[in-house]
Amino acid sequence: RHRHKEKWATTAPRIPSTRLALHHFDSSYSLHLGELWPSVRASLLCEQKYGALVNNFSALDHVTRELELLNATDFVFEALQKAEQSQQGAPAREAVRGSQEGCVQGRTVIQAETMTRAEASPPFRASISSKIKCYTFPRGDITRFHPARPDTLGLLGYYLMDAASLLPVLALDVQQDDLVLDLCAAPGGKTLALLQTGLCCSCCVPAGHLAANDASISRTKRLLQVLHNYVPREVRETVSVTSYDGRDWQDVEGDTFHKVLVDVPCTTDRHSAMEEDNNIFHKRRTKERQMLPMLQLQLLMAGILATKPGGEVVYSTCSLSPLQNECVVERAVEIAETQFNISVRVEDLSHFRTLFQDTFSFFSGCRLGELVLPHLTANFGPMYFCKLRRV
Repeated sequence: RHRHKEKWATTAPRIPSTRLALHHFDSSYSLHLGELWPSVRASLLCEQKYGALVNNFSALDHVTRELELLNATDFVFEALQKAEQSQQGAPAREAVRGSQEGCVQGRTVIQAETMTRAEASPPFRASISSKIKCYTFPRGDITRFHPARPDTLGLLGYYLMDAASLLPVLALDVQQDDLVLDLCAAPGGKTLALLQTGLCCSCCVPAGHLAANDASISRTKRLLQVLHNYVPREVRETVSVTSYDGRDWQDVEGDTFHKVLVDVPCTTDRHSAMEEDNNIFHKRRTKERQMLPMLQLQLLMAGILATKPGGEVVYSTCSLSPLQNECVVERAVEIAETQFNISVRVEDLSHFRTLFQDTFSFFSGCRLGELVLPHLTANFGPMYFCKLRRV
């Protein structure tokens, strides 16, 4: 009479999204990265390293002095300086090579061919904006930047971001009179970096223009807040901020822009491995995650179609996944040719590895584009970026 049924849980214990993410990464990235994966995995689970993007609209000299007192250095300036020194050293190397003509002939020819390739390589022809300044601490230094303070005009002196996130902006090589589209702009770090080039400066004739779009209205509000905190009103008012679905952009303004940045939604590997909040590996978001490569392809195609003939597109993610990186680029190039009769050429960015090897750890196995790997001594990334030119 007093017996009762044993109660069973109606649902199984929930597996944390971070654990699901790591399980997925272990099964796929261990194959893709091989022996590099254990180190990359450990780095993903450690504290991320940040860079301080200097706000050229603030009290610039004061901000740079403050950052240099912390023993931080501008990695963009250092890279450009190193490239210039290498270029200046080329004539001296040529002279030394000439004096060695009496050496063993076979070896001399091989050395000459190697040096010629090195001197002709893109590092010494690369066009990278020296107006973008980003300070980082040396390799192995885990010092953290304190939050930026407003100047007398109320503008913050620098923006803290993963320094590898600047590489897609640098690859885009924005000029002051360019018409530029940031198709997936929020939360605003790359948009702010684009503005540091002087793109919307009223003193430039003709002045360029920036359109910043993001499909999410809530994220667009964050973008507007970043612009409010860092950019003077007269410049801010020249930026077109919209919340269209980026996949439909060609219906709004096709064949319009000189440069397009397509920084697509992705699995955000570092966030997925570390944070439960808004994690795309949550079981409720399985379908959304599986559809990511299709969404990324549609956004990249929209970016290509928004570009003028001769214009350039940079595609980027913060994922290590080749399915979200090279595979998306390859498919977009194929679709542009077969369905739209548009020829798209993937540009060589290998010079970025040479220029920025002192700051970032690059993966040498990318078929297309470049990939920054998290590393315990330089814990930036992951960041994939690839540049395409519409011929």
